[in-house]
Amino acid sequence: MPKVSDVCRYVRSKAAGPFWVTVDLFFDSPETFRTYHDHPALGPDTFARLYDVDAAWVKRTPVPDLAMLKVSYPRPTPQGWITERDMHSGQQYVRLLGVDLD
Repeated sequence: MPKVSDVCRYVRSKAAGPFWVTVDLFFDSPETFRTYHDHPALGPDTFARLYDVDAAWVKRTPVPDLAMLKVSYPRPTPQGWITERDMHSGQQYVRLLGVDLD
């Protein structure tokens, strides 16, 4: 059973302004992108569970020309808030690497 880390050559996360985080999943080929970009395990429910956000707020944008899926979700607290632990959201992608794509 493949995991996100098996089908993506690069996964990154970053702040998308003070209220949003964006995760970019670069698949290792156009074929892999076509196979997995719409997979339910990469849907709003998974992001809601992993990042404790409302699934209705998760935005998915496939970019076929780059074999990439962009997923954005609201930050639990604004960037720079007193409880902030990852100001630039550069470590948020790690939770996705082990997601099963069965």
